[in-house]
Amino acid sequence: MRRFSPIRLLLADVDGTLVTQDKVLTAAARQAAARLRAAHVILAITSGRPPRGMSMLVKPLELEAPIAGFNGGVLVDPDLSVLETHALAPDVARQAMSVILAAGLDAWLYTAEAWMIRASNAPHVAREAWTVKFDPVVTPEFQDADLDLAIKIVGVSDDLAKVAACERRIQRALGKSASAARSQPYYLDVTSAVANKGEVVHALSRRLGIPPECIATIGDMPNDTLMFHAGGFSIAMGNASDEVKTHADAVADSNEMEGFAMAVDQFILPRAAA
Repeated sequence: MRRFSPIRLLLADVDGTLVTQDKVLTAAARQAAARLRAAHVILAITSGRPPRGMSMLVKPLELEAPIAGFNGGVLVDPDLSVLETHALAPDVARQAMSVILAAGLDAWLYTAEAWMIRASNAPHVAREAWTVKFDPVVTPEFQDADLDLAIKIVGVSDDLAKVAACERRIQRALGKSASAARSQPYYLDVTSAVANKGEVVHALSRRLGIPPECIATIGDMPNDTLMFHAGGFSIAMGNASDEVKTHADAVADSNEMEGFAMAVDQFILPRAAA
């Protein structure tokens, strides 16, 4: 039987994990975070969202650890002061954009300062703006100057098979020069090769002096499996696909059934470091 190290930090994905499908942080999730603090287990969060798209979680969760936005593309303190930035290489950004558009997906571009889209009425724009609590900049064409500053490029489509196929195509095209993975069934995130959730585990380990084997991770999407393998103990949400679940050490209830709180009580606290 595999032996696990005592847990000192829990790294949680946000959408599909920490919040409900309606992007609500429940009272049960807040209370679970309080139980982690009482047990001296640090809670950290990571997401494909930009850092300021997670700022509304800092106070209710009383976060003190660095926050990893853009899947690790930007690491910030809870006050949003920047600690690390990992942008896409300009030639990689151009190639990623070309592949996404050629595949028939819409494209979004994120720099450190802005979220840029091609049309305000495009799929998921209104929902994303409501989620992150700020509006995008509309530009019909992405300029070279914008691509030079790209931290994350997102392919967007409600044709989920097309998104999955584009994920495979862009992984072949970019190889090890970038990280490309779905953060939602309809979002394909492309970031720097060192901007992925597995690298977030290592960044937190270095900054907080906690061995990776003492870091637990919890998430629901393919891009979360990278942190599953980098940490010491991993939990897939009940709403994760069967494929994602095969990468995890344990499976919690869904995010609609208070899976985060359940995971804290059943899997994290019993393994918390004394």
